Amino acid sequence: MRAPDLVRDGWCLEDGEQRHRDAPATFFIPDLELRKILQPGDVAQLIFRIAVEGDEHGVGERMWVIIRERVPGGYVGMLNNDPDSIGKNGRLWCGAELPFEYRHIIDVIYGDEVSLALAKAPVPIPWDRLN
Repeated sequence: MRAPDLVRDGWCLEDGEQRHRDAPATFFIPDLELRKILQPGDVAQLIFRIAVEGDEHGVGERMWVIIRERVPGGYVGMLNNDPDSIGKNGRLWCGAELPFEYRHIIDVIYGDEVSLALAKAPVPIPWDRLN
């Protein structure tokens, strides 16, 4: 499955493991064992790099994603909040489906009945899984 790309999609995901390696005393992430056993309905926090006009590197935003399914090397989830740096759109907004890897996860909240129901519901903005 294709990973999000800053140029093609207008956003991508930052590597949380690399950020932890760069600042291990101040940037904490859950253990890899925990990041590998998440289930549908659990919620993961990721760092999104979002393209904005006038900033060639984009801006970073931490956002929550509800896990919908497990895939080799990671998950497919659904964005559970809206980005602050861009206006409402049909590609990256609450309800957008996206793939991510274990290395992208910087925090975890275990799911509940509400998040599990959202994980099972039809996704409002599906990820193009073929391209």
